[in-house]
Amino acid sequence: MLVSIGLICIVGLLCAGIFNKLKLPGLIGMILAGIILGNSGLHLLDNKLMDISSEIRQIALIIILTRAGLTLKLDDFKKIGRPAVFMSFVPALFEITACTIIAPIFLPLTTLEAMLLGCVLAAVSPAVIVPSMIKLIQSGKGEDKKIPQLILTGASFDDVVVISLFTVVSTFLLSGVVNFTSVLQVPVSIILGILVGLSWGYVLQIYFKKFHMRDSVKMILILSFSFMFVGFEKNINTIIPFSSLICVMTMAISMNIFYPTLANRLSSKYNKLWVAGEIFLFVLVGASVNLSLAFKGGISLVIVILLCLVVRSVGVFVSLIKTELNSKEKIFCAIAYIPKATVQAAIGGLPLAMGLASGDIILTGAVVAILVSAPLGAILIEKSANKLLN
Repeated sequence: MLVSIGLICIVGLLCAGIFNKLKLPGLIGMILAGIILGNSGLHLLDNKLMDISSEIRQIALIIILTRAGLTLKLDDFKKIGRPAVFMSFVPALFEITACTIIAPIFLPLTTLEAMLLGCVLAAVSPAVIVPSMIKLIQSGKGEDKKIPQLILTGASFDDVVVISLFTVVSTFLLSGVVNFTSVLQVPVSIILGILVGLSWGYVLQIYFKKFHMRDSVKMILILSFSFMFVGFEKNINTIIPFSSLICVMTMAISMNIFYPTLANRLSSKYNKLWVAGEIFLFVLVGASVNLSLAFKGGISLVIVILLCLVVRSVGVFVSLIKTELNSKEKIFCAIAYIPKATVQAAIGGLPLAMGLASGDIILTGAVVAILVSAPLGAILIEKSANKLLN
């Protein structure tokens, strides 16, 4: 396993460096490194490491969401307000609806199976979007109208909504029954995640003010509680709907509200931690991609994915009606909502594991979505920011 970890770091950094030299996002090089090292390539990664790759990817996701929370300020929320709420679910609902209608035309799927495919495809990738938006915040791009904060917040909540809908639709496909309780899980999990995160962040900042310790120790404590919340969600989610990722992000936001000087210092610590987290996240996402499935999916899946992305962009424009954003800024928001990666890698194989007849097609769709949208979105975000944002 140690050799595999070494290969992930060396090859990931090498490929990222090559793509940066080509003026392309380094994360594309990392995903390519994963494809080369993984089972679709040279089979160089230890199976033991691949067995825990989903947990490693989740750790990296926790790091980047905490980092995002530490950069968001209460004033930003007051300014972005309503559009951020709409961006958290309207574009995803547009994409799921489009997939429900379009997919059966091109693929051998029923309407419900197409809806489940839409739930897999609709989640944007915080792993791609959040670092890009943090970079824009640090450079001042779009800061006059808090555009990076708007996208960052909406994308983070978008995943929770989509994963909750995925659970509802997959349960209905398995049992043939959907009840009010399962639908209610979506808003309850978000609200509970926010309340727990804000409360625990408030408690932690009181503790940090009262007891002196190094910032590194504080970061370790915050990470440890974040891991515990994620584990807590897995254990109690069948009883109480709870979004641990929203909890982790709002815990960091709470720290920023009540103890901003510490939040600034911790943000720099998490920036350094992300250097390693980014490599493992994107290389392991690439390693999870099955190229044979992607080729099997063919042009039909690509057409479905691209058409759904177009409809998703319409959803973004609808979410931004009656805002201060001009047409260029709205186009950038639509571009920023293109990338898919982490969620598709996490849940794409679940329908197949559940024994659903459409599982193979849905898994293939998740793979193709990563290969098409992650590089496309990452490149367009980086290239368009200077032209479309102040």
